[in-house]
Amino acid sequence: MSIATAAGSHPSVTRLEVNGEVLRAVDIEGAFGPDYPRLPIVLRLLAENVQRNMTGHERDQAMDALRGWLDSGTSTAEIEFLPTRVLMHDTTSTPALVDIAAMRDTLAECGEDPMALNPLLRVDVSIDHSLAVEEYGRPDAAARNIKHEIRRNRERYQFLKWASKAMNDVHINPPGTGIMHTINLEQLATVVTTIEKDGDRWAVPDMMVGTDSHTPMINGLGVLGWGVGGLEAQTVMFGMPATLRIPEVVGVRLTGELRTGTLATDLALTITHRLREVGVTGEFVEFFGPGVSTLTVGERAVVANMAPEYGATTGYFPIDAMALDYLAGTGRTPEQTRLVEAYARQAGIWFDSEASPAYTKVIDIDLSTIAMHAAGPRRPQDLLPFGGIRNALEQETGPKRRGTGPLPEFPVALAAITSCTNTSDPRLLIAAGLLARNARKRGMKVPEWVKTSLAPGSPAAASYLKRADLTEDLASVGFDIVGFGCTTCIGNPGPLTPVVAKAQDDGGSEPVAILSGNRNFPGRVHPDVELSFIMSPPLVVAFALAGDAKRDLSAEPLQYLEDGTPVYLTDLWPAREEIDALVLKANDPADFRRDFAIASRDPQWRRVEAPDGAQYPWDPASTILRRPPFAAMTEGSLLGQYAAHPLLVLGDDITTDHISPASAIPPTSNVADFLVARGEDRADLNVFASRRGNWEVMVRGAFHAKSVTNLLHPEAPVAQTIHTPSGETMPIWDAAQRYREEGESVVMVAGERYGMGSSRDWAAKAQRLLGARAVIAASFERIHRSNLIGMGILPLVMPADMREKLLSLAPGDRIRLDAREELIHPRADIAAAIVRSDGTEEPFTTTAAVETGLECELLAVGGVIPMILRRTLNHTCS
Repeated sequence: MSIATAAGSHPSVTRLEVNGEVLRAVDIEGAFGPDYPRLPIVLRLLAENVQRNMTGHERDQAMDALRGWLDSGTSTAEIEFLPTRVLMHDTTSTPALVDIAAMRDTLAECGEDPMALNPLLRVDVSIDHSLAVEEYGRPDAAARNIKHEIRRNRERYQFLKWASKAMNDVHINPPGTGIMHTINLEQLATVVTTIEKDGDRWAVPDMMVGTDSHTPMINGLGVLGWGVGGLEAQTVMFGMPATLRIPEVVGVRLTGELRTGTLATDLALTITHRLREVGVTGEFVEFFGPGVSTLTVGERAVVANMAPEYGATTGYFPIDAMALDYLAGTGRTPEQTRLVEAYARQAGIWFDSEASPAYTKVIDIDLSTIAMHAAGPRRPQDLLPFGGIRNALEQETGPKRRGTGPLPEFPVALAAITSCTNTSDPRLLIAAGLLARNARKRGMKVPEWVKTSLAPGSPAAASYLKRADLTEDLASVGFDIVGFGCTTCIGNPGPLTPVVAKAQDDGGSEPVAILSGNRNFPGRVHPDVELSFIMSPPLVVAFALAGDAKRDLSAEPLQYLEDGTPVYLTDLWPAREEIDALVLKANDPADFRRDFAIASRDPQWRRVEAPDGAQYPWDPASTILRRPPFAAMTEGSLLGQYAAHPLLVLGDDITTDHISPASAIPPTSNVADFLVARGEDRADLNVFASRRGNWEVMVRGAFHAKSVTNLLHPEAPVAQTIHTPSGETMPIWDAAQRYREEGESVVMVAGERYGMGSSRDWAAKAQRLLGARAVIAASFERIHRSNLIGMGILPLVMPADMREKLLSLAPGDRIRLDAREELIHPRADIAAAIVRSDGTEEPFTTTAAVETGLECELLAVGGVIPMILRRTLNHTCS
């Protein structure tokens, strides 16, 4: 029964009777009108959020705009979105919580109660990004690695524990409990939840944001969620809704069924390639059609996880019977699954395989045409047939002596079954285990130079692999479990084997990484590895056995046995029926909560002590945690009229890994010198990601990537630039300091897809600390664009006809911008000019990469942190 209400008062509501209880719910269909079935399900969910959280005339306008979207599949209208929860990992939560701790200090210094600053939504933090593969190929590798992790990161973990005690609704999932996105799938997601509102209990969709670009993995379960920067998450945490332009929605119609031998990884890589070709940057993607019903939630999650790789905000699969099966199979209660089904059907968000909603554009993919694939060697969208890796490597130029040493020309240096992407689907891990079993039966071993690792997303994986009798099979070829975290995928593979490191130093070999992760940008997996290929877990095992990345496994043997018998991939590849049978045998719904609870009680974690109090007691000698200077009332707007020196001029595909690396701190770097001068051991500096609470380290580590060329000064060493007035080459931080002391402005200039990759707010914070007032790029990736605005930096899109001139700026050239506050509005034209060193000017017009009124407001006050402080303070303070 629907109960209509007057516009501008309460939302249209309906009653939902389930589990012997009567709940209230938004009547989305009644509020929207007769065209509701034509609306994509992601927009139906946004409509529910609008109805429930917006009020009065603004809500009516938003609903009218959603109705109007159906006319053209696009809109310039803005709506507000308020999620029910926020998900973070340790290396994004640390800087966000450091910001809050610093803001509390500012409040106290202004005479306010620091406890006034508290999250208003549930915040779940997963400690999963720090684990490094120091130990491998031994049964106790996981225990030894977590011991190293807690020793190295104790101070940071003490801080996180303090935050969970000092702040409301901050919940920490300890190291060893799994990867955040797997925990979200297996533990946190409810799909539909209940809340208290206006004295009543309401059934509402589980909608969330996460400070990691792979948050859309939860879309595979029918939960609408996407990745945001840590700065945007802070606004949501303090009760300010996210403002977004009503998105364009790309419908991907799936038909057919995956063939035997083809796995979810192959589908995800194919979709990534197809959608990058089409161009879906920032759009929502929704999967529909009869092929959807053939995919399990595990398979859907692999595809949804790769949304940032294909450039989309979401990769959404609607709620259906497969979602209910997954909830039951991971230990959710029957009452929860009944609530999900009852709500989804009544709200009109239950999947109908015959439905064809209106989309901005539609792409067709026949699942039966998908073949086995890999992606690489430098980007996840560069799709290859798995036998095509040889041809890709033959295109690589390198040292003349390559291939002259004891190792192959392109040895498999790292073979890692890693990442939430492919280890959250039991079918993929069981397929890898079966291939290992078949190799073990033949007595096959992995060559000594290959560093192998298995890092599942969840402790439950250890239980179902053991129940399937695959643990020893995987260990026999080197794939012992090394821990439950991101490991190699996030750039923490530990050191290469000595024989590989020596061969690389000698110029005899070029090491290659083979991984089941989601990104393979040069230097991301390991700072000394430029070439990486993404593939399914069983293919990772196969290439580990081959040891030679250049081997064509579609036609050549992996190995020859002692008697000379060749062993081909087809000899080892498991049958679909064999995989299905073991998945059924291995699964026990009780594993998920039980194993998670056991991991949460790790004595090493419980021994980490944390301080008390509303304010964090900063240690002035710490090299891990420092109060950041931008969390102060003195920070203001960067807008205005000015002429600026380009601090760096960069090419295409500069990722957030390049801007703010997460990998090991190079012992010969300027950052290492800085830390050693403060008492740290040069041989044990940990990774950049472990020091994201220390602004002094992070700003000095900005752009520390061998593969980044500064086009302003191509001969400059890593992380250095030219200070134009003096003509001196110096570290980027030193040059920025010189410009600041001289009263000069600086900007950044870059090519296409600037800031692609991880949702790393330090990639924007570092640029703020370097003094960048604007970034002028050919195009921006969505989350980094948002993070720049969150730090008060203006993102500007250069016109195509100025690309060549801007990317060939010479020392002495400057850029003049008229970016006054009153000129900034969504997608505004901003007047600019190149001012040559001889005084001549070349005018052009840029476009502000600003999408909403809230973003304009953020730029006007200097970013998220000044806005939060101003809204929290009861009086002015400077």
